[in-house]
Amino acid sequence: MFGAQQQATEPMGNRLSKIVTRTGDTGTSGLADGSRLPKHHPRFAAMGDIDELNSQVGVLLAAGVPHDLARVLEPIQHALFNLGGQLAMPEMELLTADHVATLDKATETLNADLPPLKEFVLPRGRPATAQAHVARAVCRRAERSLWALIDSDDSVPTLLAQYLNRLSDLLFICARHLARGDNPSEATWEA
Repeated sequence: MFGAQQQATEPMGNRLSKIVTRTGDTGTSGLADGSRLPKHHPRFAAMGDIDELNSQVGVLLAAGVPHDLARVLEPIQHALFNLGGQLAMPEMELLTADHVATLDKATETLNADLPPLKEFVLPRGRPATAQAHVARAVCRRAERSLWALIDSDDSVPTLLAQYLNRLSDLLFICARHLARGDNPSEATWEA
């Protein structure tokens, strides 16, 4: 249904051979270039939120989604690793406009099967449906964290935040697809 995400052609920095380094015991953490920043730096906040988002997408996949949605979500985990990697290695371009275009294509294809929304959808349903909503909410937080970093560091490409903006839309559409599989009518907000 959708092509594989573009993979980085350059090797990704050194792999960790030792997990417990104790180098972060003073409240700093290292980037791939060897520089160190405070752990509370906006770059690490964004990287942490993106890591959490990737984990939430993994939980969504583990919750059991139809094959067509799994084929859309699996490459997203790789793209999120690319996004986090680009924040850790600012000199590398690991996430590209092709990644955003892939999300746009998936969104258009999946949204074509859904009826128009007339009410706000409640974030609930069976485990996979509810998990898609959790992933969407975490994606929105990761996007806010990334914009905070962009506002403080103009070397961070806005394309990275655009990817998360598109991804949150796609995750919402995935939740709607899963909800319709649970029940022909989605649970909607009643004022």
